Amino acid sequence: MASFTLHGIPVSKGIAIGRAHLLAPAALDVKHYLIPEEQVEAEVLRLKNAIAAVHQELQTIRDDLPKEAPPELGAFIDVHALILSDPMLAEVPLNIIRHRYYNAEWALVTQIDGLSAQFDEIEDPYLRERKADIQQVGDRVLKVLTGTAISLPPAAGEGAAASIIVVAHDISPADMLQFRDGAFAGFVTDLGGQNSHTAIVARSLDIPAAVGMNNASVLVKQEDVLIIDGDAGVAIVNPSPLVLAQYRARQERMLRDRKKLGRLKKTPAITQDGTQITLLANIELPTDSAPALEAGANGVGLFRSEFLFMGRAGHLEKFPSEDEQFDSYCQTVVSMKGRPVTIRTLDVGADKPLDEDEQTALNPALGLRAIRYCLSEPQMFLTQLRAILRASAFGPIKLLIPMMAHAFEIDQTLALIEQAKEQLRQRKQKFDEDIEIGAMIEIPAAALALPMFIKRLDFLSIGTNDLIQYTLAIDRVDHEVAHLYDPLHPAVLFLLSSVISMARKADIPVAVCGEMAGDVKWTRLLLGMGLLEFSMHPSQLLSVKQEILNSDLTLLEPQVKKVLKASEPSAIEAAMAQLRAINSEPEIKAIASRRR
Repeated sequence: MASFTLHGIPVSKGIAIGRAHLLAPAALDVKHYLIPEEQVEAEVLRLKNAIAAVHQELQTIRDDLPKEAPPELGAFIDVHALILSDPMLAEVPLNIIRHRYYNAEWALVTQIDGLSAQFDEIEDPYLRERKADIQQVGDRVLKVLTGTAISLPPAAGEGAAASIIVVAHDISPADMLQFRDGAFAGFVTDLGGQNSHTAIVARSLDIPAAVGMNNASVLVKQEDVLIIDGDAGVAIVNPSPLVLAQYRARQERMLRDRKKLGRLKKTPAITQDGTQITLLANIELPTDSAPALEAGANGVGLFRSEFLFMGRAGHLEKFPSEDEQFDSYCQTVVSMKGRPVTIRTLDVGADKPLDEDEQTALNPALGLRAIRYCLSEPQMFLTQLRAILRASAFGPIKLLIPMMAHAFEIDQTLALIEQAKEQLRQRKQKFDEDIEIGAMIEIPAAALALPMFIKRLDFLSIGTNDLIQYTLAIDRVDHEVAHLYDPLHPAVLFLLSSVISMARKADIPVAVCGEMAGDVKWTRLLLGMGLLEFSMHPSQLLSVKQEILNSDLTLLEPQVKKVLKASEPSAIEAAMAQLRAINSEPEIKAIASRRR
């Protein structure tokens, strides 16, 4: 059998070796036909029964979760149950059957396709990938309607070659849970991205995975031998014996290295010259606090509150209530046991399908989103602010505002925060009067006009994902221009270094919460720029900590200056290579003994 390689998006690191097991999406087998008028209600009942069966299936999976399972899993099952209950999925397809006489499968697929098209208009990559959740829930209902089961064969024999690698058009977190008792080594999908729920679950379970491979489910055959290189986002199909042996050796080395990393959980993140570094976690759910604590995070550097607004199709009255939001924020801050929690206010806008009748912006990336949207809907924003403020009575919370660029936006936001405080005072509800308020620096204009932020706010957090995207005028998830997304572009380096430098000179805390913070390729660069706070996915924390423990700022800072002075790509790469070579050999044993 010929060997070939597929390239996709790396979402969960590690190496998996096994045999392919293909899962076909139920939508591919859907028949389209019109039903007689007298059979309409029977067809409606058939779809209702299928939805009820999936509800029961999800509840069974939820109930069967072992106590030691990552908390994300239960939360994602709950999300799918909420989507299944939403009228957009639970009622609209029934009306399609009644009015268009479509069979149940056709009606369901029609509605899912319509919802998916709305999600394609979303600019924010995290929210855009929520489309996958709707498709996964729909696929589950279709499998009940068509009588096709989701299952994996038992693995035969022992060792890496006996493990199963799932290859699918897409795969849901619920499906992954059903595979947990088998030899499920990793997965490859046609769809998906860095922020899909499946990717998040894969990282939490530490399962090697690569997504966004387009035609993997067509090109890979059942029982093909597969290697997943989760670090590179590559799948090697039917590798040669030499390549297989090389990857098995790499796999064994990585397992040994991970065991060593585990020793660093309780080790303070202090550089070799004695500089204390704060390592924080990025989370999407209140239950994410458990893995953050397990990884040794000093707190939460970014709580993406958008998650609470997901699946809220319709108008503003369908947004989560103040009490519902308060419960989630309070649960997070209490579970972090006194460590600070930074909550980012709602980062959605007119380009997001919160309302099916809402018109999308001509250019969503530059439209009514984040704080612009919140200021245009002050009652919705005040509800969220009151919920966050109330939760601040139960533990340290910082309030982070996204996408500000103008002084009047800062002033209007501060005025609304003061209004929310006054409303709580009138209710005699407790909150932290001195809650810290900060801004995301993710627009070049904000980075270049930093003094007006420093004058008005308590802290800053650099969102490198959007800052790079806006600086270079490219959409990093657009495959045609994604190669232009370059953290080492001179303009990006200038903005990063100037924000960090100006903030430190003003004695205002500054963190990086974008993807650069969790990628060890950039750890030394950011340290050499003077960054003292990193916020990342909990799974990335120990690797970054190891890099910090092996770094000496007195050696890094002069070399980083050389990186910043370079303007040609070749000169920047050469300076970066020298930076990475400084004291680059990990000495975990020495570090562990230093802790003792």
